[in-house]
Order: sequence, then structure tokens, then C-alpha cells
Amino acid sequence: EGGGLVDQLGLDLTDRGNIKADDNRMPNVPGVFTAGDMTRGQSLIVWAIAEGRTAAKAIDKYLMGETQLP
Repeated sequence: EGGGLVDQLGLDLTDRGNIKADDNRMPNVPGVFTAGDMTRGQSLIVWAIAEGRTAAKAIDKYLMGETQLP
């Protein structure tokens, strides 16, 4: 569902209406990250947890230039 922050930031959406993001969980706006239902749509909580961890690692690397997160 669009609107709000999605529209304000001008985030690209997939054909299904989810946020389009690269392998680092970053959409078309540098410094913005997304995971879970925002990129996958409604799914199992285990996917959201895994994607949240992937996003945390990408954010750490973006901010610190490197990461030690698994």
C-alpha cells in the first residue's frame, strides 16, 4: 500500500506493490533500508527476522564502512 513515507521518499515499488530493494536491502534512496513485509509482502515471521538481520548488517556496513555482523 503506497502513501505516506513511501510516496514522500519516492520509493520504487515492484509490480506487487512492495518496496523494490537491492541485495543490501536498500531501495532507490541512499541511506534508506527496508526488510520483511515491506519488500516481501505478508509472509512468515522467520523471513522477516532473516531479512531484518540482513538489513542490520547492510546498515552497519553503510554507516561504519565495514561490519562484523554474521
